[in-house]
Amino acid sequence: MKPPAPKGYETLAAVLQAALTEAAEGKGRDRHASGEPFERQPMMAITAMVGVGFPLGQAQKKAQEAARFAQAGDTARARAEILGGINYLAGALVALEGGGHDR
Repeated sequence: MKPPAPKGYETLAAVLQAALTEAAEGKGRDRHASGEPFERQPMMAITAMVGVGFPLGQAQKKAQEAARFAQAGDTARARAEILGGINYLAGALVALEGGGHDR
């Protein structure tokens, strides 16, 4: 059982949980994982080769796509892009903290 979110942060916890679920069980797993844990997926291998600019740039691209979908009224696709962006930012942080592909 996961611990409850700190009082007043339940909404943030729900968003972060949705991003985790998307990576582990949704599009992220289907398109990128190939059965590998997060820190050994292609995103992390590329980041190890070229630096954190890769996932940071991907997060920017996801934000741009989310804005376009939101403006068109396609909330579901905007949501998916936002969750993907969160996961790219998480990958950047894992790399910055020394985790990732070479572990």
